[in-house]
Amino acid sequence: MATKSSNGAKLRIEDVSLSFGGLQALGGINVQVREGEILAIIGPNGAGKTCLLNCINGFYRPQEGNIIFGDKEITRLPSHKIAKLGISRTFQNIQLYTGLTTLDNLMAARHIHLKPNFLAGAIYFGPEHDKEIRHRRVVEDIIDFLEMEAIRKKIVGSLPYGQRKRVDLGRALALEPKLLLLDEPMAGMNVEEKEDMARFIIDIFEGQGETYPDTPVLRDGVKSIVLIEHDMGVVMDIADRIVVLDFGLKIAEGTPKQIMADKAVIKAYLGEEE
Repeated sequence: MATKSSNGAKLRIEDVSLSFGGLQALGGINVQVREGEILAIIGPNGAGKTCLLNCINGFYRPQEGNIIFGDKEITRLPSHKIAKLGISRTFQNIQLYTGLTTLDNLMAARHIHLKPNFLAGAIYFGPEHDKEIRHRRVVEDIIDFLEMEAIRKKIVGSLPYGQRKRVDLGRALALEPKLLLLDEPMAGMNVEEKEDMARFIIDIFEGQGETYPDTPVLRDGVKSIVLIEHDMGVVMDIADRIVVLDFGLKIAEGTPKQIMADKAVIKAYLGEEE
């Protein structure tokens, strides 16, 4: 389990409601993501978990409520501006450039750190050349950290599902997030792949110190992580707190021990004892 370094809120979700026509996907959700914690969001299929992540990173815009990242209101910001602020994510249904290599997918994620000024970008030699080298170094460190050296030049569309999930995580890290959103990162994986992914998540959170001195996201870690996951063994092992959704409503919040004993959660999701 992760160790909390602070109780300060990195992200505040306040009374967020989202509907599609007459279907309510989220109803008045209040959640805080703290600095120095792994927060798990669990619930049955269709509970609104992915919808909540989509609201956080700008894919959906809730009809009601506010989302504040640090001291900045982000409820109505487009996803690319939210990414620049330091929020990145993986996807339940992997969204990668399947015709590109692993290396190229990660380099593509670095675009938000590139200068938009055309003239500066056109002058490749000098400072811009140095920046290109730095971007490549970050990507190579992520490839090494996620143990993807063997697939770095392979076309992503040809990779097995578990390896594509790893590339998806690498791309999220390449954005150098302050808040990392993981949407079922272990779905469809075998036991060994799940163990590897759990290890990566913990190592990302804790940071790797001077193993990767030139890549702050690996060196210092990502100190706020939101995890959607159906494997309750993994959730109970690595989460500091858990939020439970059911039919778009928050029905419980607490430590893993508290959630395991919550009668409403047992009835709605974990299963009632005989």
